[in-house]
Formats: sequence, structure tokens, C-alpha cells
Amino acid sequence: MTDQPQPGYVHRALALFAEFGDRTAIIGNGRILTYTDVCDDVRGFATTLLRRGIRPGNAVLVSLGNPVEAPLLQLALHLIGCRTMWIAPVTSRREIDEFVQLARPDALLYDARDPANVGAELAQGLRDRPVLRLGVDLTPARDVSDLPTRVPAAESFLQTSGTTGTPKLVHHRDSFYTQILALAADFRGAGFPLLRHLSYSPMWLASGQITTLFNLFTGGVLFPRERWDAAEFIDTVPAERITSTFLTPPMLYEVLDHPALPGADFSSMFMFNVGAGPAAPARLRQAITRFGPVLRIVYGLSEVVVLTAQPGLTEDPEHPERLRSCGKPYGDVRIEIRGADGAVLPTGSDGEVWVHTALRFAGYHGRPDLTADTLVDGWVRTRDIGHLDADGYLYLVDRFQDRILTRRRSWPIYSRPIEDALAGHPDVRAAAVVGVPDEVAGELPYAYVVPAPGATVSSTELIDLVTTTLSDTWAPGTVEFVDALPLNRSNKVDKRALRARYAAEHPSTVEHPAASIGRRT
Repeated sequence: MTDQPQPGYVHRALALFAEFGDRTAIIGNGRILTYTDVCDDVRGFATTLLRRGIRPGNAVLVSLGNPVEAPLLQLALHLIGCRTMWIAPVTSRREIDEFVQLARPDALLYDARDPANVGAELAQGLRDRPVLRLGVDLTPARDVSDLPTRVPAAESFLQTSGTTGTPKLVHHRDSFYTQILALAADFRGAGFPLLRHLSYSPMWLASGQITTLFNLFTGGVLFPRERWDAAEFIDTVPAERITSTFLTPPMLYEVLDHPALPGADFSSMFMFNVGAGPAAPARLRQAITRFGPVLRIVYGLSEVVVLTAQPGLTEDPEHPERLRSCGKPYGDVRIEIRGADGAVLPTGSDGEVWVHTALRFAGYHGRPDLTADTLVDGWVRTRDIGHLDADGYLYLVDRFQDRILTRRRSWPIYSRPIEDALAGHPDVRAAAVVGVPDEVAGELPYAYVVPAPGATVSSTELIDLVTTTLSDTWAPGTVEFVDALPLNRSNKVDKRALRARYAAEHPSTVEHPAASIGRRT
């Protein structure tokens, strides 16, 4: 890789941190770091990395949870021109091995304090390369050496969440981080209050990258947490006067259903972000009633971290449908709804969501074929199906591969409206719908429903509800009651796991051709 002038994203960030000075930056793992500390530690880690043999252009495999050092180490690695290859340590060993094979790392950096011991296991197969162990022998130097001024541009590679098949390596370049700096500058310029952000999103998630760095670039206080616990969340918000957080819908539902919530103080909350999957309008109504107009719906992907946002969510009697919307384009985002031929569709028509923004990814590492199919003339194909209304609000109806292809009608139906109808029942806590093979219909909706404690609702009652709310075409062929829905490592409902469960419970089911159309592996 040819050396080029440092693009400035890390240097600009360090200059910001110097301005913020002794303001508190990060609180976690029993430590409190000021922005001065962050500056010193980023430069100190960079010095240590260089002294340990890491060089500009190296691909460094990173296996970290959500410790306070995670953003500091990424900034340090980018400061000396390394490519960060972030492992999702909670994924399967098969996926991790595939990631390592594609990444072809020059070095490994892992947290030796991690009880899962993923990094130590990886180190056994990378003995010929430098291995850096946070918590053992990787600490920031205090005698900082001169750092290189001409290095390759910053690059990161993240795993997708795995909802569409085997995770891919999503490539983000320096422009991605420069855009986060620009968004943070806009936030500061708008006069919003400093954020005190409670984060359950580690840096190996795209959402973790943007929420962590955006908070630091705005001068807020970051409270990283290694694990999710609803009771701890409810206690922490008032104790630390938290003003901002990001939860997935299943995490939000767990908070809403927790017995400690009624007496909890959430008056400090300014921006309660909910995303990474669709939230049922019925549960959002509960959240609005409990927390007030502080909910902010966000929609994004690993490939395009934020597409839309709907802040200050309320139940508008003139637009009750807005609870199903994921909001309007965020920042520099442009959205088009296109048909199968790539032509832009009129307002209100369902089609594939295409997006253009500086936050877009640069491609899939080692997959030029998939990159060419997804990144077209600067536009990203999201594989999500939705439509725009006359006011520019985006409504998603499903993932492309989650379409239910029934031969009862000449068009597909989608799981999201069925899930919303089911979740609207007062005795339903959560619902997920998948398409399963049917000899007559091609595919039928199959619903997994989590009932409220002590509920007596029947499957017939719920099927009738969907029929009345939508039509008999959308009605599930079966409703199966479960204690909980499976979640993937991003805390999204894992529909792959639900399909696998169905296949295991119905081994005699014959897979029809229609059942695999639109499914990606």
C-alpha cells in the first residue's frame, strides 16, 4: 500500500479532545477518563504498538468486548495507519475462523480479561505474528515517541450481524469517520446538551462504531457496558443521569416488562434511541406513555450505519401510521425506492430501498462479486422493502429475503405487518413471523408468539386478529407460543434460528422451490 498524507480524521479528533480538556470522557470498568487522558492514551497506545512491531498498513485482528480502551485502541491503530479487523467475539467459532481466513491479519490484539478466552484461542494459530494482550502487556506508553506523519488512510472491517446468512466483512474507509466528525460538529453547532450515553454497542458492531465515536466527538460522557442487564439499565439511568442510549426492540421490551420500571426515574433521558430492527407500534405506545417524547427511532445497516431517524416520537392523531415509520433521511442521506429493474418508483409504492450517503461502506472484503451487486454507482442496495410517503417518511415492510411467497395471490406478503398486528394484542409481548413451505399455498406465515405472563390468549384468537386487521391472505397458518424469541449477537430477533427450529420440529416437510426464492446464504 502506497503511503499518503495522514487524512486527518484521528488528528482532528485529538485536536477536539484537547479542546475538551479535563471534561469527563469515559466512565467504565472502575475507571474515569478525561479527554486529556484520552489524548494521552491514544498517543501512548500508538507508541506501544509501534514498539511492539506494528507498522503502517498492517491488518490488525481485534477481539474486544466493550471496555473503555476499545475506542482508544482503534484511534491509536488508525493514527499509525493500520487496518482494524474487528471480530464479533460472541459469534460461532466457525464464523470467527472464516473471518480470520479472509482477514489474513498481520497481528492480533485481544483482551486477556475476556472470560470467553476467544483471543487466547486465536493466538494459538497466529504464533508467527505479533500478539498484543490488553490487560497483560498492552498498556499506553508514557514516554511518547514521535509518531509517523505519512500513513495509509484509516480503514476498518466489521462483520455483518448474520441476519442474512454467513457474516461478511464490511469495509469502511476514512470518509466514514470524517462524516461522523461532520455529524458531531452539526450536533454541537445546534446547541444540543452534552450527551451522557449509556452504551451496550461494542465497537465490533457498526452501531457501536458510530454511537461511541459520535459521543466522543461531541464532547459527551460515554458509559460503556460489557453486558446487557435490564435491571442494571433501569438503575443506571437515574444514578448517572443518563441522557442518551441505544437499545434494540427486544431490549426495549425487556425494560418495559421489567417489574422495577414503574418506580424508576427516567427524567434525565433526552434521546432514547431504538433501532437494529422493527419495533411494534403497540410497544412503542407503551414506551411513549412511560418515557415521554424522547424516543428516537433509527434505521441502519452495517453497510450504511444510519439511514433515517425519527426523533421525539409521539402518537400523532393526524398521522397514527408514523409509529410504523423509521423516520426521514438522516444527515446527507438520499433515499430512493426502486423496482426490480432499478427504476425509481412513485411515492407510496413498495420496492427496494436504495441509499446514497458518505456513511456508506466501501465494499465487502474479498467479495468483489457481492460488492458489485450491492454498491451500484455510489448507491447501496439495502435488500429491504419499503416505501416513502408524501412527507418523506420511510416505511419498511420486510427484509427482501423474509418475503413470504404465497401462491394464493400474485404478489408476496411480508412479515412486518403480521408481527405488528400480533403485537397489538394486549396479551402478546413479542412476535416473529417466518415463511414456511406449504403444499397448497407455496408458503404460509408461521408465527412465534411470546405471551404475557398468565395470558390465556389462543392461537385461533390471534389468527382471527390478523385476518380482521389485514386479511385471510396474511393470516398465519400456525401460531406457536414460546417463552422467548432467539436473538443474534446484535440483539435482533434471529429468524435464521426460527427457520432452523421449524425445520427441526418438522423434519418431514419438503422444501418447495418457492420457499427458497429470495433467501440469501
